[in-house]
Amino acid sequence: MASERPRFAFTVHATDGKARTGAIVMRRGTIRTPAFMPVGTAATVKAMKPEDVRATGADIILGNTYHLMLRPGAERVARLGGLHQFMRWDRPILTDSGGYQVMSLSELRKLTEEGVEFRSHIDGSKHMLSPERSMEIQRLLGSDIVMCFDECPRADRPMEEIEASMELSMRWAKRSRDAFDAGGKHAESSALFGIQQGALDENLRARSAQALRKIGFDGYAIGGLAVGEGQEAMFGVLDYAPGQLPEDAPRYLMGVGKPDDLVGAVERGVDMFDCVLPTRSGRNGQAFTWNGPLNLRNVRHAEDSGPLDERCTCPTCAKYSRAYLHHLQKSGEMLGAMLVTEHNLSFYQQLMQAMRDAIANGDFAHFADSFRRDYLATR
Repeated sequence: MASERPRFAFTVHATDGKARTGAIVMRRGTIRTPAFMPVGTAATVKAMKPEDVRATGADIILGNTYHLMLRPGAERVARLGGLHQFMRWDRPILTDSGGYQVMSLSELRKLTEEGVEFRSHIDGSKHMLSPERSMEIQRLLGSDIVMCFDECPRADRPMEEIEASMELSMRWAKRSRDAFDAGGKHAESSALFGIQQGALDENLRARSAQALRKIGFDGYAIGGLAVGEGQEAMFGVLDYAPGQLPEDAPRYLMGVGKPDDLVGAVERGVDMFDCVLPTRSGRNGQAFTWNGPLNLRNVRHAEDSGPLDERCTCPTCAKYSRAYLHHLQKSGEMLGAMLVTEHNLSFYQQLMQAMRDAIANGDFAHFADSFRRDYLATR
């Protein structure tokens, strides 16, 4: 029974170097780690039905506070039974706080200690998003894992701006914690994650981690990466950032990433990921395979009767040829986006399972080296 399951319990089952595999147990189900969360920005994982997302192996998906507050509106979703009922997904949902989207998408935004006042990118309407309002929206949605409200500056901003932003995010983290805890039954059945900031500076990230530890969260995200700094700089931060966070809580790298990003981050101690890449690429004709990404619009696939990936077990690879998928992409048929998205999400979940198995078998270093040899060989 779901009511008999814990609100939130994280267990590490095995480690191999810094890499680790385990499970998060929540009321709506178990999340195997390392975990990849498909992104369902507007209450849908694009081009996929919820049951098909689950069939790829996904244990949890991500929803977006900013987009759902603007359309259809958090209050409306609540009246319709919450996000799970609305979109017909009965397993855990993590919702991001909306902070990143406010900074990157909205117009005429004004940042203050209170929060961010902004105009919608949809219709220009004015809104205010604060830690308290972000917690309220995520509560109305019925989120299982709630993210605290933060600001995410670009890594190339002046250091004094990055430091001030990190300190503001830590004050907002405390307000998020207080507002979440005041959420009654929702707080009793869901979890709250804090977000480490500090861009590429080890000292700032250490200070951020210390502030988050003092507040106390169920899990901890590494924010402020995958915003244009490049893989080398990101891995440089990940060489130390996961170790600054509690060992007994999951570590979530937000907005990442390419398959080789995931392997390198797991290698450095990360447990959870989300990214729009597999679904966005699926709509644009890019397929991820064990031998690297493929551009299905390329003419070399026009008469190839083979599958996308001979090692993949997904329905797309079992039934359809590269030639047919090439035709669908060139013709602009929506089935092409659906089939390649299904493959990409399946590939990502197969990659996560392969990493979990390698860690459990104490063979992760060999797996990671073999993966990179095959995946990067065509570049």
